[in-house]
Amino acid sequence: MRGIFADMEKNMHPNDIAEKLVELDQKDRLFNFYCLPKELKVEVFSYLNSVLQREIIEALGTEETKEILNMMAPDDRTEFFLDLPDELIKETINLLGKKQRDVALKLLGYPENSVARIMTPFYIRVKEGWTVERVFDHIKRYGKIVETLNIVYVVDDNSVLLDDIPIGKFLMAEPGTLVSELCDYSFKALPTTMLQELGAQEFKKYDRSALPVITDTGVLVGIVTSDDIIDVITEEMTEDAQKYGAVEALETPYVNISLFNLYKKRAGWLIILFIGETITANAMGYFQHQLERAIVLALFIPLIISSGGNTGSQASTLIIRALALEEITLKDWLFVLRRETIMGLMLGLTLAIIGFLRIETWQHLGWFDYGEYFGLLGLTVAVALIGVALWGTIVGAMIPFILKSFRLDPATASAPFVATLVDVTGLVIYFLVAMVILSNSLL
Repeated sequence: MRGIFADMEKNMHPNDIAEKLVELDQKDRLFNFYCLPKELKVEVFSYLNSVLQREIIEALGTEETKEILNMMAPDDRTEFFLDLPDELIKETINLLGKKQRDVALKLLGYPENSVARIMTPFYIRVKEGWTVERVFDHIKRYGKIVETLNIVYVVDDNSVLLDDIPIGKFLMAEPGTLVSELCDYSFKALPTTMLQELGAQEFKKYDRSALPVITDTGVLVGIVTSDDIIDVITEEMTEDAQKYGAVEALETPYVNISLFNLYKKRAGWLIILFIGETITANAMGYFQHQLERAIVLALFIPLIISSGGNTGSQASTLIIRALALEEITLKDWLFVLRRETIMGLMLGLTLAIIGFLRIETWQHLGWFDYGEYFGLLGLTVAVALIGVALWGTIVGAMIPFILKSFRLDPATASAPFVATLVDVTGLVIYFLVAMVILSNSLL
């Protein structure tokens, strides 16, 4: 049997083949996957999303499933297991041979979201007493099964990491040179328990294609490569984007999550936001007397509260991202407060000028009659805009700091959450300003 990739598979990257398979209907996808050569089949499987991986596993026989799982890279296989329902993980792990099962269980035994969960135990490690010639013999023997040949790791007799050396140093050295002569005994490593997100920051900081993972005693247990870190970054960005839209992190692909679970992820925040908006309605009820006497004030309520919500959302977005990139830390809160206070005043003043001119222009051109006190009304709207924009900016900037200080994810300070909070307070600011400025006229 020949699939559609029969004449192209040698020139196509496995990821490109995976993308093509996604575009096919289920029957054609399974047929063409089945027609791929064994080793290519394993690589392509690793690039498919979890939904299609399960689809293929369920369609293949037990022996073919065993073959794929046993040939997969340990880090890719761990990711596959973690996307399975709990009841299927044990059943699937039992398909592995003893050696691969031990590797899988060891990786799954590390803390959730730790860098050890995404590491591979296959890498080149050598002893400092070896010669360069022996190192190359070792690479020729075991190089096919390792994740990367870019870095060679030097360990002692107890597997404690001593150094990591770029392969280029070995290529430039004489065959009889000792590994110890190439060592500077300076390296960067990730603890097994380090969070994956923090590990990604280490990759960015040191611009590395791979970093070793060590235990508390310095024993080298694996390496994490940049391709796995890219996956981590993508997942973190997706999770933050979902949270910022007032949705709990889905944790599983959108197409794979059940309607009920999707409902639970979305309904919680909507209920909280709805309750928050009812407080806004209560605030309007409190100022009902003022509204009855000056109904024209109601015309600008959407303008006022949306301006506060928008400035607050802007500030929270910038601060959340700055915290995530470690451009700022918790100790910088006062600097941010000062900076955002000035920014809130500048933005508020800009909106105030536009709001005031809008009322004056509409009145003088006859497009709308705001009554004999249109000047005071314009001043009320302008001052309220300054106050609301200032308040919204400060709230939006400080909430991420407050959440982080309680060890909560700053991304939880979603735009809808900030906007709802500022809606209530913005309404109060607006009517308080109106009561002061219009007390002897409209009110």
